[in-house]
Amino acid sequence: MASTPKSNRATHYVVWGSALILVALAVYAVRSITRQRVSVRVAQVTYQDLVKSFSTNGKVEPMDDFQVHAQAAGQVQEVYVDVGDKVKPGQLLLKMDDKYALANLAHANSTLRAAELAASDIEHGGTQDERNTYAADLRRTQLQRQQDAVSLAALQKLQQQGAASAGEVAAAQHRVQVDDSTLHSIEQHSTQRYGQADQARAQAELADARAAVAAAQSSYNTADIRSKISGTVYYSPVAQYDYVSIGDDLVYVADLTRMRITAYFDEPDIGNLAAGQPVTITWEAKPGMTWHGHISQAPTTIINYLTRYVGEAFITVDDANGVLEPNSNINATVTTAQHLHALSVPREALRFEGPRPYVFRVINKRLIRTPIKLGIVNLTQVEITGGLAEGDAVALNATTPRDLSNGLEVTPVQ
Repeated sequence: MASTPKSNRATHYVVWGSALILVALAVYAVRSITRQRVSVRVAQVTYQDLVKSFSTNGKVEPMDDFQVHAQAAGQVQEVYVDVGDKVKPGQLLLKMDDKYALANLAHANSTLRAAELAASDIEHGGTQDERNTYAADLRRTQLQRQQDAVSLAALQKLQQQGAASAGEVAAAQHRVQVDDSTLHSIEQHSTQRYGQADQARAQAELADARAAVAAAQSSYNTADIRSKISGTVYYSPVAQYDYVSIGDDLVYVADLTRMRITAYFDEPDIGNLAAGQPVTITWEAKPGMTWHGHISQAPTTIINYLTRYVGEAFITVDDANGVLEPNSNINATVTTAQHLHALSVPREALRFEGPRPYVFRVINKRLIRTPIKLGIVNLTQVEITGGLAEGDAVALNATTPRDLSNGLEVTPVQ
């Protein structure tokens, strides 16, 4: 039986529909295979030597330091040492012109004598001349009172006999009263002329004068400047005949084989620091050179240093050799932990769910979530203390933007 146009069109639709279904299935299969086979970078679990460390900056300072500053304004008369010279205790370093110090000492002693005299005058009620005048006035007034008292007694007797009037007796009594008032005034003036405020002020001025004499004497005694320690002259900004003011730097001496560093560690790192931890020290002024030390005092508080909140630690330099200079700005790296031959993986493999760490092991091209236990963690490696064995393969990350998940089929790549 011959086919009709209508049946031909139906057959045509069936063929094209089947073809479309096959194409859709093929696209789905390809996409499914592509989605499941994610390329993932992997690494092997191996044994390595792991070190955990922190780096920071710090400043070098001598542990034995003798710094001399000008005690008074004056001229440098002689300089006996140069920077870099080795000196011993008692060795003469420089000499100041002592005429200025001598003049200051004389002026201080003169001021002290005046203050002592003023304090004595206040304590005794006045100067010696004033006290002599008070004594003379007192004797004269006492004698006058004795005479007036005798006259009063005579007049009172005459009045009883009717030979003296009441007015004469009253006048004599008034003279005695005036004498008593004058005596009281003289005695009060000689003993209570100065109050407690006057005495306190005089004692304060006396103390200041004594301190000025002590300072001037010290300045005079230090005209000859001698070293108090054995060490090296590392700073001397003055030359012969230079004029210096009070407080100006003259000469610095230090034992350059005994140095320490004040180092500043960022707040998150200080909990890992402890006394005795080893430190490696470098100085940009001496590239290629390295010094070694240890933390002698871990931070005890947080301070604001420039734009950072830091903990201040002290580092003792164990191999200071005179090359590392005072006030140098250095870089210090402290080793807080070191485990030799430790099982480890790259830090990129580490993942967390809350506080619990895990990795994705790669087994038969499939990711298996595996809980682990951690040891030390540094910037690149993680110590594994449980959950993995040497030779295990762990996933680091996908080579395309894709999240890793448990059970995901992957294609491992190095």
